[in-house]
Amino acid sequence: MIMTLISSPGFLTFLLASLLLAIAPGPGVMYLLTRTLSLGRAAGLASVHGVAIGNLANAALASLGLAALMAASATAFTVVKFVGAAYLVVLAVQTLRVKPEASSDPGASLPAMRVVGHSAARVFRDGFLVALLNPKTALFFAALLPQFILPAVAPLPQTLFLGSVFVAIAVCTDTLYVCAAAAFAQRLKRDAPARGLGRYLAAATFIGLAAYAAFANPRATR
Repeated sequence: MIMTLISSPGFLTFLLASLLLAIAPGPGVMYLLTRTLSLGRAAGLASVHGVAIGNLANAALASLGLAALMAASATAFTVVKFVGAAYLVVLAVQTLRVKPEASSDPGASLPAMRVVGHSAARVFRDGFLVALLNPKTALFFAALLPQFILPAVAPLPQTLFLGSVFVAIAVCTDTLYVCAAAAFAQRLKRDAPARGLGRYLAAATFIGLAAYAAFANPRATR
């Protein structure tokens, strides 16, 4: 079942889109950079794992909902795919509208999490809660995953697998960001050009995913 998904042409598109979205500096990356710059590399890496588990939980919740919807009505699931495509366009527009200079605090768009201690467990917990309690994460997965599901295969294993793959890719790119932050320290605090480039990269990827959902042949899945 999973091998059928992996061998489908859409899976390579999913990998590329996931890599581009993971690389693009967003609020999550800014949160990790802030943690690393303020508490050090060990705290940054602990935050990466906490955010990853929180994102994985959101992906699982989105997968359960999508699987139930597809089982109830194939037509409703198709509607969700196009609604998801529209939401990806909205994300692209919102991404372009947010200027990197709009806030001097890289973590300002994320829930405020006060650090009482610097233990790895506490930092991990903070990262987990930041990701888990962000409702936009579940909406993102609900919009992204349906575009790559094979209609002839059980949806739940597919969505869980795709969500896990995305999170695994994000862990790798986030880890690279944390290591770079630890190495370059203060320079990354004011790296507005990189954030600006990331805006355009993320927006282009969102638009590409929306176009893929709108124009790809749903039967061309093998």
